[in-house]
Amino acid sequence: MKNELSFYSRREFVRTTLLGGALSWTVPGFLANTFSALHGAAADKATQVATGVDSNILVILQMAGGNDGLNTVVPFTNDHYHRARPRLRLAEKEILKLNDELGFNSNLQGFKDLYDAGQLAIIQGVGYPNPNRSHFRSTEIWQTATEADQFSQHGWLGRYFDNTCAGCEPTVAVNIGRQMPQAFSAKNPKGVSLDSPQNYRFKGDQAKEGEMTTEESFRRLNEAGEEMTENSGGTISALHGVASHGGSALDFIERTSLDAQVSSDKIRAIASKAENQATYPASQLGNSLKLVAKLIAGGLPTRIFYVSQGGYDTHTNQAGTQDRLLKELGDSVKAFVQDMKAQGNLARVMVMTFSEFGRRVAENASSGTDHGAAAPMFMIGSKIKAGLLGTSPSLAPADLFQGDLKFHVDFRSVYAGVLEGWLNTRSEPILGKRFEPLQLVT
Repeated sequence: MKNELSFYSRREFVRTTLLGGALSWTVPGFLANTFSALHGAAADKATQVATGVDSNILVILQMAGGNDGLNTVVPFTNDHYHRARPRLRLAEKEILKLNDELGFNSNLQGFKDLYDAGQLAIIQGVGYPNPNRSHFRSTEIWQTATEADQFSQHGWLGRYFDNTCAGCEPTVAVNIGRQMPQAFSAKNPKGVSLDSPQNYRFKGDQAKEGEMTTEESFRRLNEAGEEMTENSGGTISALHGVASHGGSALDFIERTSLDAQVSSDKIRAIASKAENQATYPASQLGNSLKLVAKLIAGGLPTRIFYVSQGGYDTHTNQAGTQDRLLKELGDSVKAFVQDMKAQGNLARVMVMTFSEFGRRVAENASSGTDHGAAAPMFMIGSKIKAGLLGTSPSLAPADLFQGDLKFHVDFRSVYAGVLEGWLNTRSEPILGKRFEPLQLVT
């Protein structure tokens, strides 16, 4: 989109460009909601003590579409499994044994290697009461950590930011992708979203004579100079509502624009200089984790990274699609762990996977599976409590919930374990009530 600006003064720029919606850049969700939060500028005075530079880092990996947990962690000796899936069932020769009853899908060799090295935990039977089989709604429940019949405009990570990260840099949270996850939604938005470092910048076009591009204008906004002070015409008083004496609202916007500029410069500089020390698969997920590894290596002060892998909605011809996705998953995460170890950062990094739901126990008529409920989660890192956690759900027809596996672990207990055991913060203010934290960290 064209964005041509005449730069009259700092105040004119704020009034006509920022508030007029002529801003054209790809990512920061925190700026989109800045203006509704002007009255809360005082919150900016707080400082974040711990950042990704000197504390633990959480990498969240969303397996979007509803991964079939039963063909991921396979109960290969279970008669109910074999009867329910005459075409999709995996035999003993097609799995990587974990014990005498369970095994990984053979495409998860990367996960099996991490499991054998004591760096991977399988949390069995994760879900929530009254499960919802809608992709949109179930994803929303996982992202906001609400009950199935409750709604929240703020995500569980957004509440974490609001409770513990006031005054931190925008890059305290980074999503690799074009759309900010709902989990990041907060009263005082934090985080940036990018699909590539080169695209994380202001989009500037050729300006007319005497005018500036968007990026040039933002840089000018952050320069000190006599010509950038008071000018005729637009002032902060033109904003809707009461003007704040002393320029606090203007200062807030100026700090935000400076944050954006600095974040853009920092991310592109890190990505261009940091080197990966592992070989990643040539896939979307591999590229995402490769970028995360670069940003960690370069010292970006990020506590939460968010990456996604889509395609798990396998209603038809599931086997080939899921096999490909699981191989990408296992190989990409293994490469990421190798990279973290080579950097000397593995002890600071935890990877958590989730999918919005599992699949039905019985296969459908199209050699696929339909939307279900409980499914496994995976935790990866050198400090996690490795192995099988929780109880494997029963597949007996009498024990199912409308054809689905019953959950044994509430996903919010996993979140509580991450918040308290890894991010070192109280979980109740973030999750809204007490969930017994799952012990995830050794």
